[in-house]
Amino acid sequence: MSWIEEEPDPKPLGPLDWARAIARGLIWGILLLTGLIVLLLLRLIERPIHGLARPWTPWITQTVCRLSMPILGMGYRVSGRPMNKIGAVVANHGSWLDIFALNACQRVYFVSKAEVARWPFVGWLARATGTVFIKRDPREAKAQQALFEERIRAGHHLLFFPEGTSTDARRVLPFKPTLFQAFYSHGLDKVMQIQPVTVIYRPPDGEDPRFYGWWGDMEFGPHLLKVLAQRRQGSVEIVFHTPLSVADFPSRKELAWAAEAAVRAGLPYEIARSR
Repeated sequence: MSWIEEEPDPKPLGPLDWARAIARGLIWGILLLTGLIVLLLLRLIERPIHGLARPWTPWITQTVCRLSMPILGMGYRVSGRPMNKIGAVVANHGSWLDIFALNACQRVYFVSKAEVARWPFVGWLARATGTVFIKRDPREAKAQQALFEERIRAGHHLLFFPEGTSTDARRVLPFKPTLFQAFYSHGLDKVMQIQPVTVIYRPPDGEDPRFYGWWGDMEFGPHLLKVLAQRRQGSVEIVFHTPLSVADFPSRKELAWAAEAAVRAGLPYEIARSR
């Protein structure tokens, strides 16, 4: 991480806050569990017929994520349109809420660190929805590149967080060019496009601007509780930028810089502009 940011002090929750958090949590949990069960059952039919392709189940993921926003009480807005050509998506990473916000408006498959697959419930959701898990090990680089290529050629839009970590949702960190190398293998660069996407969080009135940010050593449970307990929520906006043709960039570094610049330009309050 190229910046140091202290975590905001947690606010004590009153009885009404706890009641709100429990009510929202129960409703949301039922939605997620129902969606997971339906998805797994449908996948039993989808897999033998379509194999790696997933023409049906992503609609369930998208619907569940879209319904999650009103359950949380968050405003939700989308600017621009997701591309429909072969390619991948890159976005800034400010919160665990990114997963729901980005899934709610498009059919994508996230690329995540391998540790997430072992997380209770979250790992089950990630595996069921087709997440690609990677290890940060140079010895795995070729195998991971082959996996990326297989999924991309199957028509999957993989979504990467090239910053390599989450932030306070107020800045964009320099994009790491390593994963962009996968887009230059076996002629993919001749046909692929990369769509930069900016995720913009607006905090609830009167709250810390970093309210939805989740970074560093912050624990998931307390942050989730804080969001569920919030009486008046803020909002999240997804901004789709013009796709970049990989063939227009001679190297992964130049492609990473261009994608980062597009994502950074879409964040109105972005404060970390030095590379």
